[in-house]
Amino acid sequence: MKNYLYILILAALPAIVYAQPSAPGTDWVSMVNPLIGTDSKPSLSNGNTYPAIALPWGMNFWMPQTGKMGDGWAYTYAADKIRGFKQTHQPSPWMNDYGQFSLMPITGKLRIDETERASWYSHKSEVATPYYYSVYLADHDITTELAPTERAASFRFTFPKTDHSYVVLDAFDNESYVKISPKERKISGYTTRNSGGVPTNFKNYFVIYFDKPFASSQVWHEKTITKDSLEIKSTHAGAVVGFKTTKGEQVQARVASSFISVEQAELNLKELGNDSFETVRQKAKQAWNKELGRIQVDGGTVAQTQTFYSCLYRSLLFPRKFYELDAAQKVVHYSPYNGQVKPGYMFTDTGFWDTFRSLFPFLNLMYPSLNVQIQEGLANAYKEGGWLPEWASPGLRNTMVGSNSASIIADAYLKGGRGYDINTLYEAVLKNSEKEGPLDAVGRRGVDYYNTLGYVPYDVKINENAARTLEYAYDDFTIYQLAKALKRPQAEIDRFAKRSQNYRNLFDRQTGLMRGKNKDGSFQSPFNPFKWGDAFTEGNSWHYTWSVFHDVQGLINLMGGRQQFVTKLDSVFMIPPMYDESYYGSVIHEIREMQIANMGQYAHGNQPIQHMIYLYNYAGEPWKAQYWLREVMNRLYLPTADGYCGDEDNGQTSAWYVFSAMGFYPVCPGTDQYVLGAPLFKKITAKLENGKQVVINAPNNSAQHRYINTMRLNGKAYTKNWLSHQGLQQGAVLDFDMSTTPNRQRGIQPNDFPYSFSATTAK
Repeated sequence: MKNYLYILILAALPAIVYAQPSAPGTDWVSMVNPLIGTDSKPSLSNGNTYPAIALPWGMNFWMPQTGKMGDGWAYTYAADKIRGFKQTHQPSPWMNDYGQFSLMPITGKLRIDETERASWYSHKSEVATPYYYSVYLADHDITTELAPTERAASFRFTFPKTDHSYVVLDAFDNESYVKISPKERKISGYTTRNSGGVPTNFKNYFVIYFDKPFASSQVWHEKTITKDSLEIKSTHAGAVVGFKTTKGEQVQARVASSFISVEQAELNLKELGNDSFETVRQKAKQAWNKELGRIQVDGGTVAQTQTFYSCLYRSLLFPRKFYELDAAQKVVHYSPYNGQVKPGYMFTDTGFWDTFRSLFPFLNLMYPSLNVQIQEGLANAYKEGGWLPEWASPGLRNTMVGSNSASIIADAYLKGGRGYDINTLYEAVLKNSEKEGPLDAVGRRGVDYYNTLGYVPYDVKINENAARTLEYAYDDFTIYQLAKALKRPQAEIDRFAKRSQNYRNLFDRQTGLMRGKNKDGSFQSPFNPFKWGDAFTEGNSWHYTWSVFHDVQGLINLMGGRQQFVTKLDSVFMIPPMYDESYYGSVIHEIREMQIANMGQYAHGNQPIQHMIYLYNYAGEPWKAQYWLREVMNRLYLPTADGYCGDEDNGQTSAWYVFSAMGFYPVCPGTDQYVLGAPLFKKITAKLENGKQVVINAPNNSAQHRYINTMRLNGKAYTKNWLSHQGLQQGAVLDFDMSTTPNRQRGIQPNDFPYSFSATTAK
């Protein structure tokens, strides 16, 4: 039966639709589907995304709002009504939103309540692209369109014939203010609604100009329309302006906002200039094609190409620009750390626990000048708040573990980032390594235990202690690397080299897994390696055991050698998706996503294990990495509304795909190396910022040809299981001869293996 099924599968393969070879000037953004991942809910994430209508790294995003005010799941694919078109700064539904307000066009009876004004819509009459959104609101017979700039947006409403056309401005609750200026055809005001991480004076100021005189103007609060006033400050304020429209008449609105002042919002509106709606849309489209076109892929299926560019789109949204340009065109920002307006760059809405793994290394490879600005912003954050953010939205948030800002800072500098205050950043990193912060997720919780015992104990009431220990050890490795580059005192360098080995303190030789350890040196007992949380963060011991990014050879040695290590890796896919959810009290969505992925204990929907497959390269069996990477790309990423296998997480899960499709991945940020997988497409051309190109050729790549038979780098035979960042930056041509069967003689020698701290220091 199995052979018969295999023949049927092979017979069906020629029917796969392949994308046409790309020509110069290809419309890359047309391959992006912003709705991927929007078929999500709290109990099961297929991405937990929303259609972000924005420019790359834009300060403001826009979205159609289907959820109620305050609902983190503000747009869900299964919803059938739209409540408004919201300016959003939400990085994820779990972090929720801040600086938000919405516009909603309606007809007929004046309705300001978000449920009453909502309209049915259908995906059949919805157009969602990164640079343009359009939808038909059936209950109001209105088509709404919007196109963005970085800090402004252009709206176009197509109304029916009626004397009762309106646009409702909702500034949301938690205190808001609106003012209507009819002579200027203008609404201005501010919103304060947020989910934390802001100073007490936080406001998002907005201005809105219409191109048609108002037939009526009213402000409202809560659910009450106010008479004889065009200005109101309330717990929940809003405005509504009315028009008399003919059939098909278009009313346009120009919108901008600022975290600094309403005057600055007026300056930000200048991004639109005198451009027509179509011009704004075309400029936004060009901005996306410029960035997406930096990596050109050919020779994949339509679905693979759509998935690739959709993931690339998600990789170019965060961290968000949180700075503005003043009247003199100087870069300034409202500080989410001290509430002051300060000079210089600021970025936000990223969690380093997620994004240190591949999103920031991707920026270092493809957008290093942007990352230089981000590093300046980190230095500003430290100077203004006294601590480095680990999860910023927009200021310090108390979630996740580790002090992975060290990885972000070290990797950028070690890969050539210059022109910012690295000494201040290093001071901040040192502070993190010795101090607990004002929040559990700032500084290092349990740092005194870690620095004296070499681990954070299980029995001292510090949650997720083993995860903290493993991440601190890796972060200490990145500090060690940075300290060497900065020529710091040898004793300091040695201190962090030693601490980078603290992962060893949690390795349990009896089970061959990482395990929580008590203050007295005994391991936690009883021990269930399938227990999520507790000693670990959003995962179990089978996931976190591999979190030794910097010293895989050391982990191999602890496990007894390469064969035992590979057997352990194999076991991840072979063990059923058993779990113990008792720490959480219920099955969290990450557990359910591991179960339904049908890949054993491999939980790609969450970050701790996403690098694991690449570890086969460190043990001389790279073909197993090639097999499983293709499985993950084929099975767990699709260009559909349920196309992710867990939270997308601000570009991290997307950047994993982009890297993996290119054929390599940054297992250990803070080193110069990318670990090889195998390319997904027949040809990929990456245009680097310095004018060089990385060309990846795999002409016989296919669904069956997933294994590397031989490889050439710049025309010469290449057997190593890694690539050098510096080598790629000089321009490179990678030629892969792909095969249907593994080449078990390639990449099997220790000198072919990627970097490990133990292997390097032993030489």
